[in-house]
Amino acid sequence: MMAQYLEIKAQAPDCLLFYRMGDFYELFFEDAVKAAEALDITLTKRGQHLGQDIPMAGVPVHSADSYLARLIQHRFKVAVCEQTEDPAEAKKRGSKAVVRREIVRLVTPGTLTEDALLDARANNYLAALARVRDAWSLAWADMSTGELSVQPVEPATLAATLAQLAPGELLVPDDSGWTQGAGGASGAGGDDAGAPPAGGLEAAEAAGTAITREPAARFASDAGERRLTRLFDVATTAGFGDLSRADLAALGALLGYLEDTQKGRLPRLTAPRRCDPAGTMLIDAATRRNLELDRTLAGERRGSLLAEIDKTVTGAGARAMARRLAAPLTDAEAINRRLDAVEFFVDDADRRADLRGLLRQAPDLERALARLSVGRGGPRDLAAVRDALAAARAIRARLAPADHDLDRLPSDLSAAQQGLAALGPDDSLSTLLDSALVAEPPVLARDGGFVAPGYDAALDDHRRLRDESRRLIAGLEADYRQETGIQSLKIKHNNVLGFHVDVTARHAEALLAPPLNARFIHRQTLANNVRFTTTDLADLARKIAEAGDRALAMEQEIFQRLSDAVLDAGLALTAIAEALAALDVATALADLAQTRRWVRPIVDDSLAFGIEGGRHPVVEAALIAQGAARFVANDCDLRRDRRLWLVTGPNMAGKSTFLRQNALIAVLAQMGGFVPADAAHIGVVDRLFSRVGASDDLAHGRSTFMVEMVETAAILNQAGERALVILDEIGRGTATYDGLSIAWATVEHLHDLNRARALFATHYHELTVLKERLDALALRAMGVKEYDGELIFLHEVVQGAADRSYGIQVAKLAGLPPPVIERARQVLAQLEASSTGPTALVNDLPLFQAMAAAQAASEPATHPAAGAHPVLDTLAETDPDSLTPRAALDLLYELKRLAGDQHS
Repeated sequence: MMAQYLEIKAQAPDCLLFYRMGDFYELFFEDAVKAAEALDITLTKRGQHLGQDIPMAGVPVHSADSYLARLIQHRFKVAVCEQTEDPAEAKKRGSKAVVRREIVRLVTPGTLTEDALLDARANNYLAALARVRDAWSLAWADMSTGELSVQPVEPATLAATLAQLAPGELLVPDDSGWTQGAGGASGAGGDDAGAPPAGGLEAAEAAGTAITREPAARFASDAGERRLTRLFDVATTAGFGDLSRADLAALGALLGYLEDTQKGRLPRLTAPRRCDPAGTMLIDAATRRNLELDRTLAGERRGSLLAEIDKTVTGAGARAMARRLAAPLTDAEAINRRLDAVEFFVDDADRRADLRGLLRQAPDLERALARLSVGRGGPRDLAAVRDALAAARAIRARLAPADHDLDRLPSDLSAAQQGLAALGPDDSLSTLLDSALVAEPPVLARDGGFVAPGYDAALDDHRRLRDESRRLIAGLEADYRQETGIQSLKIKHNNVLGFHVDVTARHAEALLAPPLNARFIHRQTLANNVRFTTTDLADLARKIAEAGDRALAMEQEIFQRLSDAVLDAGLALTAIAEALAALDVATALADLAQTRRWVRPIVDDSLAFGIEGGRHPVVEAALIAQGAARFVANDCDLRRDRRLWLVTGPNMAGKSTFLRQNALIAVLAQMGGFVPADAAHIGVVDRLFSRVGASDDLAHGRSTFMVEMVETAAILNQAGERALVILDEIGRGTATYDGLSIAWATVEHLHDLNRARALFATHYHELTVLKERLDALALRAMGVKEYDGELIFLHEVVQGAADRSYGIQVAKLAGLPPPVIERARQVLAQLEASSTGPTALVNDLPLFQAMAAAQAASEPATHPAAGAHPVLDTLAETDPDSLTPRAALDLLYELKRLAGDQHS
């Protein structure tokens, strides 16, 4: 057995081998050690190899999916090795013959299909990056839905594109593959291909993508072209669009990897769709993180924008919603088609509610199809197709009851309605599945019992024989009881003896003695029971087994025929699945808009950016959930003559929230949704940049300030006039004058060179003087008020600049000790009055010491004083409540004199 194990393990050296032994998958050697640690399961040993104990660990077959999920989360790959021979057949080759086993599948982060291994509300992409000469391309597929796409990329935008897709696994050529000579046949590139864009790969890996390095030969573009034509049974790839050699290389590598991991059985894939990089808003990884689009800074979905807007009721709808948010459109016409669909359902609440109710009844058609296509489907996947088709029929009737109603639907909804009707008027597949399947089929086809009575006459006959034979068993048992007089006699069944007569040891003597011993044949003696058989019982058992086996075999054949019928209708079913998802997204966004009082934005090709009464969608929702005060709405107008806003004001006043909410409104508008505002006019944003918040990247040796500068550099080097930029507190991570200088130069660059629409928040009030020179710079501030010595945040954006930072007031709110607050006020006053800067304050250190000593003196003494101090004596004799303002000032001068005398 171990010789067989080692031979099979050599076929997948980079994978953990799940070696099937009965009801367990066993792992041996180093695989067992790794799995035991990752899964927290027992590590044992079995036998020896080369004089050493063999480590061993195992997981039950029936619960293997949960263990696979955990291993995939730890970025392991798993080779599943199954028994491909019946043990009885193996015994024919000899009593010690080993059952044949083969690897039937490689499980990797990008090739998952089972529900237990996947997030139902998110896509799981396998991607491949290729380069041919100076052209780069990225291909990606979701095995669980059949989506297949390809897109040209640039090294500078690779990280942003990967952040948009967030693939579970990324294929790249091994290190030699980036520099090999190419010609048209290679996917690796010319002699000057150089290394892959490491920044993009590092960012993807840090975000959780598993990087898999494959031989360069897998990325050959001519081989990719052959794979495509063979898979889709076409003579040329011209029908898929103008695919470049790099596109073919990336697609070929992707398909080759799928063939290997699925052992030659490719999943059902749609024809490759070539995406235009300019068709979506480019959002880099740092901006996605800063804006918390799909994950918070803590890495959680809850609290993100996606979690707040995702009101979909199906898994496919949730995945479509996530894709739209990840890649907002830049085509104003396409955006407005989506907005038309949302508005249609905002205006028709009854139809929206009815459709959402029907959508809740629609199973995940995409993933059911994918599992059936790779042979991992079961009866419930067939039932999912059946139920999804039933929901589609009802939705089609409710969306447009009559053909002429199609003319009244927005174009996107009309297209969805046509998708729902893709199977045609007869809908024979629905009829077939309705008649063939029971209402609630089992999970596995091998269990049988999923074919409805009356569907197949021959199957019904075998079932009747099987069920009748079981009734006859009960009758035979009654006959035996009467014949022997043993009322406790029973006919039982187990996997070793099959059907047998079971009596207690006390009654066995009667069956072992004449004349009954001629009829009852002894089989087994146990401590308390004795087992027998008879010729009649053996004949009846054989008939039961044959009937049951034949019935089960017939059900397997019916399952395969039904699966083939479903896969033959794959294109139409895909269209239906896409239509259901699109309707789910449109109705969900409409429901959100009506519930939250969101409005339809005006989206066009201008450079406008005007928002009236804008609100932060996530913060507002949190306030509503807490029953707190309402969110304070603010306007933002970045028209051409004031496209750059310089926003000042204290911390906690809401600068970061204001900056983020405007970026999120742009994302929501261009994904095709309504927005949290009273009105909004968005000229299409082609790139979104955000530098908000502070974080370090210690894993790559970057301090907080270095991360800030790297992200700022990316913005200044890439933003154009169609971009939207939000920057918060640039330069604060270094010395004051260095930081001010960097912030100053950044504002000038944004204004003069990038010419982007931008919001720039800062504490450097010195920057406000730039208004005199920069024509398109506008000054805005966060409104605050001081009342009775307390700072009140108004959370309003007002014209002009803040008169000061109010940092000390914020520090007081944060709970800094009173002596620190008081000393800070003194230092600030002297700094503002001094022309020599902080150096002049060094000699005032004893005053702070005196204040600290005064505070200590006011507390109960725990040990004798070290000695008297004039300042302490004077303070001890003073009644603060009796002092007039003038007397208090005189006392302060006296304390200063005493402190100076003591110091000297």
